[in-house]
Amino acid sequence: MSLNVVTLVGRVGGDPDVKYFESGSVKCRLTLAVRRASSKTDEPDWFTLELWGKTAEVAANYVRKGSLIGVTGSLKFDSWSDRNSGANRSSPVIKVERMDLLGSKNDNSAGMANSGAGGGYGDGEF
Repeated sequence: MSLNVVTLVGRVGGDPDVKYFESGSVKCRLTLAVRRASSKTDEPDWFTLELWGKTAEVAANYVRKGSLIGVTGSLKFDSWSDRNSGANRSSPVIKVERMDLLGSKNDNSAGMANSGAGGGYGDGEF
């Protein structure tokens, strides 16, 4: 048996980077700052999130820098060859399957929608 599940709650580090493809697919990338409960520093852990489909559209419309969100997904690694050195590189990415908008409308200046803790958005939920 194998298991690859990641659950995170944190604040978005910047506005969503959204791409629309000719096929009709939508992809959104975000960064998420998460504080470790046992951390002795004020520095958060940073995660790159990748969202697709309806979840990506919701993020594009309602998530802004500073938004409090919760996500569930799986860990994957993006791999590429460095243009300058030719060395193989990789970066961890969380492929989000479900996103919850956790703040209130007054939580940030962008006016994020208030969906409460139960307002989840995943590709299979629409």
